[in-house]
Amino acid sequence: MTKAIMIQGAGSNVGKSMLVAGICRALVKRGYSVAPFKPQNMSNNAAVTIDGGEIGRAQALQAMACNRAAIVDMNPVLLKPETDIGAQVIVQGQRMATVKAREYSKLKPRLMPKVLDSFHRLAKTVDYVIIEGAGSPAEINLRANDIANMGFAEAASVPVVLIGDIDRGGVIAQMVGTHVVLSSEDRDRITGFAINKFRGDVTLFDDGITAIAQGTGWRNLGVLPWFADAWKLPAEDVMDIATRPGGEVKIAVPRLSRIANFDDLDPLVAEPNVTVDIIEQGLPLPGDAALIILPGSKSTINDLENFRANSWDIDLRGHHRRGGKIFGICGGYQMLGRKIHDPEGIEGAPCSVEGLGYLDIETTMTPKKNISLTAAHTVANQTPVHGYEIHLGKTSGPDCQNPWLHLADRPEGAMSPDQRVRGCYLHGLFASDGFRKEVLADLGTSSQLTSYDTTVHETLDKLAVFVERHMDVDGLLSLASEIEL
Repeated sequence: MTKAIMIQGAGSNVGKSMLVAGICRALVKRGYSVAPFKPQNMSNNAAVTIDGGEIGRAQALQAMACNRAAIVDMNPVLLKPETDIGAQVIVQGQRMATVKAREYSKLKPRLMPKVLDSFHRLAKTVDYVIIEGAGSPAEINLRANDIANMGFAEAASVPVVLIGDIDRGGVIAQMVGTHVVLSSEDRDRITGFAINKFRGDVTLFDDGITAIAQGTGWRNLGVLPWFADAWKLPAEDVMDIATRPGGEVKIAVPRLSRIANFDDLDPLVAEPNVTVDIIEQGLPLPGDAALIILPGSKSTINDLENFRANSWDIDLRGHHRRGGKIFGICGGYQMLGRKIHDPEGIEGAPCSVEGLGYLDIETTMTPKKNISLTAAHTVANQTPVHGYEIHLGKTSGPDCQNPWLHLADRPEGAMSPDQRVRGCYLHGLFASDGFRKEVLADLGTSSQLTSYDTTVHETLDKLAVFVERHMDVDGLLSLASEIEL
């Protein structure tokens, strides 16, 4: 018998993803087999699964919390924004199409059967499925053909717990207002609520809890304080990227307009001797950075234009002239070359653009996406590196004859003759402890983390204890319903 419950939010970024991870790990520690599920996610921070697809990074972390390998069924629909009004649609791990928002609404009825197929297949393997919604069910303008919140809850016949974020204020209105605007059928699916991100004396909100319970009739499952170690977990939402003060060695990262797979930075953020400085739009790249990382991008050519519009190309030239090091990952790697060609108009109108010119390479965009979990080693020291590839485009040129990584079947990456500029397509490589140690040693400091993966697991364990302490987990399980398989 498999049971399920759905965690929805009264708004975006209320902490659903982390809370689901904590619930998953808490249930695992109780001895249950558990799997996460999110019908539809929107994120440019993707993870590669063991079955050769891509899902949202949050679901990969939740899978880790469950001590399970990430698979595409955990997030059957992933939207990866490419413009303000358009996104790439990933269905059961593979690219289906690139559509505008209005077109996507018409596409959703075709997606629900695939979403339910993934859900039921996943449910057959565990005791509990902890489902995460997206955005808010109060967005009733999106209710027709919904697959992310109440539409899925109705189709799968699962109960809902609503999470409110008190940190942003107005949480009573969030909760009671959601109750007011929902249809009676959707309203009745919500059986409980919890409040997240409370700072200070929780008892000060006792009257607020009473007001919400009286205004909705939902069961109170607790008030969760701010989880101080949240920053140690991989971030999914671009809203969560921020400079975190650390050590004396500064690594600067420009916040590209379509920044993608920024969890590459998380292991560096976790290093006590390092400050990862996220440079916001309109601000200069700092002159005291030891390393500048050009991160991944969902729209490389547009982000290259954005890079120049911020005059970061001028700042990067000064950094390089002063002897600073430069590292490009995926889209950032492509930008560091001499040219980027897009003959088929994959990222917009067909074009060829000048790159930043630090590597003697050229990239041609191609429709076929490379998605794979990848093991490699460094050419210099044979240091093992594990990561993943998820990109469009093929890169070649003289500097590719000076690779600094070697995969099982081919060399990877390019390096400038002076070895101060290098790039590659491999994401997640800083999570490899030996490689990260080498990078930091090259910057004049030492790694203080024995194992980044261990740090994440320890934080998930702390999160589970935190959830058990502040949330009525027994009450939550009592609200879960059996899935008809």
